[in-house]
Amino acid sequence: MKRTMMTLTAAAVALAAATGVAAVAAPGGAPQAAPGAARKPVERSALLCPTPTSSEVGETTYTAFAPKGATGKGTAALQAAGTVQQDTGGKGGKGKGKGDKGDDGGGQQTVPPHDTKPVAPLTSAGTPVTATTNRSDAPALTGEADGAFAPGWTVQQTTTVAAGAGRGLLGLSCVAPDTTFWFPGVGTGKDRQDYVHLTNPDATQAVVDLELRGKDGALSGDAGENIAVPPHTTVPVLLSTLTTSPQPDAALHVTAREGRVGASVQATDTHKGGDWLPAAADPAPGAVLPGIPADATAVRLVVLATGDTDADLKVQLATPTGSITPAGLETLHVKSGMTTAVDLKPQGEAGSLVLSPADSGSRAPIVAALQVVRGKGADQEMAFIPATRPVEQRATAADNRAKGATLSLVAPEKGKDAKVTVTASAGSGGGSPVSKTYTVKGGTTLAVDPPRPQGLKGNYALTVEPAPGSGPVHAARMLAQPQGGVPAFTVQTLPDDRGTVVVPTAGQDLSLLTD
Repeated sequence: MKRTMMTLTAAAVALAAATGVAAVAAPGGAPQAAPGAARKPVERSALLCPTPTSSEVGETTYTAFAPKGATGKGTAALQAAGTVQQDTGGKGGKGKGKGDKGDDGGGQQTVPPHDTKPVAPLTSAGTPVTATTNRSDAPALTGEADGAFAPGWTVQQTTTVAAGAGRGLLGLSCVAPDTTFWFPGVGTGKDRQDYVHLTNPDATQAVVDLELRGKDGALSGDAGENIAVPPHTTVPVLLSTLTTSPQPDAALHVTAREGRVGASVQATDTHKGGDWLPAAADPAPGAVLPGIPADATAVRLVVLATGDTDADLKVQLATPTGSITPAGLETLHVKSGMTTAVDLKPQGEAGSLVLSPADSGSRAPIVAALQVVRGKGADQEMAFIPATRPVEQRATAADNRAKGATLSLVAPEKGKDAKVTVTASAGSGGGSPVSKTYTVKGGTTLAVDPPRPQGLKGNYALTVEPAPGSGPVHAARMLAQPQGGVPAFTVQTLPDDRGTVVVPTAGQDLSLLTD
């Protein structure tokens, strides 16, 4: 009996130690239920910025920002990643190499970064920090934030290329590492040169598979299998080398079978310049694509049905005055495992595309993205708008200038208005924050010139925060910086920054120890 009681007591002590709480008992000795879960700021976050450009006439600005809110101290900075160079006769990184310096057995050489100085380290929350480079061999960057800087840490990489292939304005919100990414809208046709940049933030090798799908399903070729990404290194892969069937409207699926990576696609078009294509939101039965510019001259939608069943979609444009159905496109049928591409007629006003199941019982998952063009003839410039998650707590666009920014807010559900507060941070060189509240009627898009800091100097950040009880809202920010006659621009969607997580509270329950 004594031995049994001692065993139970020891188990109870171990349980309390494991859960990190003291014993809690209600009057009379009955166990007290643990309090509910609480939402708390994340304590660590990671971001990866791909190699910006190989152009001799390119200049890149990194803008790093962490919103105010978390308490205590913190750190946040980016570091240069290594690169992989292919040996003559190599296989593009295919194979399970060790990722050490030198030949890894897969025909590739790992080259360490030439500079280890931190890039854009933060010194305080609420004020952005910028760094610039005009090097054609500027490296990819990996970084971590912790403490008070971790929640909502955002870095934008903005590159201006004055001439040549990919000329224009290329913008990207640096990405968090993950194990899977979807990129509808990539191209492998004769006018496109698209690279996927794979960056490994960790101390162990990652192994990645790349799968291309087109209008007839999987594209032939096995060169995308088993790509080794050494530790703290980036590997660019030209998508046209993965298939013998060039297609202008394809979709790329990136899967890390070992480790994790950050993945972004740099798309270059012979006639339309270049920009970054970020990953789309995870597959879901519907999608929201916010931020079509009012002066768009061409809009092309690419959709992939990722599941085992076909998808039938209702297509609507949320305009400033309400939702409309594009002429001749009441529904869109997308075959399982295949891409479907359609051109949407520009409306001459700002808008957002909303895709939803045509049948309320349909749950076929999809991913989607838009290619948007401004300008005409030789003065065209393109950007991409992938489907994006709603803003639940907060979202941030880190790089905004004194001129050229347009913020788009869409409330996709009719009858569910959205109310959001938009805050312009202090400028990187000075200025005072300014906030403004907007109401977006359900089923419409609101495009506005965002607030600017008082006495702005340098770049500033925008944060979007829905009010309690607000209807669903999605957001995007367009940054326009004309280059002569070219209306150079880039669009960044603003998904929720996931700066907080739900943490369950553990409590002691001795009833678990009874027979």
